[in-house]
Amino acid sequence: MKKDNKRVIYWLLTGCLLIFIMVLVGGITRLTDSGLSISNYKLITGTVPPLNDAEWQQAFELYKQYPEYQKLNYHFELEDFKQIYFWEWLHRVIGRLIGMVFFIPFLYFLLTKQLTKSTIKKSLILMGLGAFQGFLGWYMVKSGLVDKPDVSHFRLAAHLITAFLTFAATLWVALDLIYPNRKPIEFPKFRKLIIISFIILIVQIIYGAFVAGLKAGLLHNHWPLMNEGKFMHHTVYIFEPFYKNLIENPSGIQFIHRTIAYLVVAFIIILWVKSKKLQLSKLQQQGIQSLLIIVFVQFVLGVFTVLLQVPLWLGVAHQIGAFFLLSAMTFTLHRFSK
Repeated sequence: MKKDNKRVIYWLLTGCLLIFIMVLVGGITRLTDSGLSISNYKLITGTVPPLNDAEWQQAFELYKQYPEYQKLNYHFELEDFKQIYFWEWLHRVIGRLIGMVFFIPFLYFLLTKQLTKSTIKKSLILMGLGAFQGFLGWYMVKSGLVDKPDVSHFRLAAHLITAFLTFAATLWVALDLIYPNRKPIEFPKFRKLIIISFIILIVQIIYGAFVAGLKAGLLHNHWPLMNEGKFMHHTVYIFEPFYKNLIENPSGIQFIHRTIAYLVVAFIIILWVKSKKLQLSKLQQQGIQSLLIIVFVQFVLGVFTVLLQVPLWLGVAHQIGAFFLLSAMTFTLHRFSK
């Protein structure tokens, strides 16, 4: 049987789709403040939600023992608890499903010798990233069960960016199999510009997670200027030492996220302008064009998310936009690589 066949490609693309769904549900979980509703972690039995009134009451009593209920949601009744429980439960179930979808077919392809040595190595790395992602999810939730009823925004960012990078890596491996022909890099300088753009986008996604973790999107709900008609509001740099404003101050973090957004747009426009001077293949042109379209849609979504104070549907749409932008960036970089 041919190695690295279409079934292997479909397997990897299915993994990409499931990671996308998981990030989508994770965004809803975060925006509905559902992430701390399940305070224990049971790999097997945790897959089944409470099935009767007694089990629901037991889960609710466990939730009452932790800071989120005691300090924020002390007014919750059982029906309120069920709503937030659902999203966290669904998020965890999808995570388990991703693990099965990656591991079981991998084992089958391995035993039936349908994978090349290169794809085996890459697949093992992908599964390692997935396992690390699961650990980070547990590590993130743990931070909200001690004193403060909020998870660490650093752990949230690590959890989110690992999901994005796992998706990008899985897509890259799939693209390697979809386009197996190799040729020398034609435009090395242009490729370096794509890599720089990719890095800036990753930093922007990390700061997006910081914004979500600190609920910084609820501040400065004006555009293009911040509150009081200022480009940089005075609350952006009130922490001491100064570097804390860059990683802990909600106002400072929102300012950085807003500013990097302009940088991402500028770099993609530069890529588009410079691409007009190159003799590109159809796929390379499509990659650049998709970047230009998606980045403007994402920018507009970001603006309205701030102006409307992060309604659930817009917050989720903005996160999906980031996912599509990373997908387009990954595809474009791949088309300009060997």
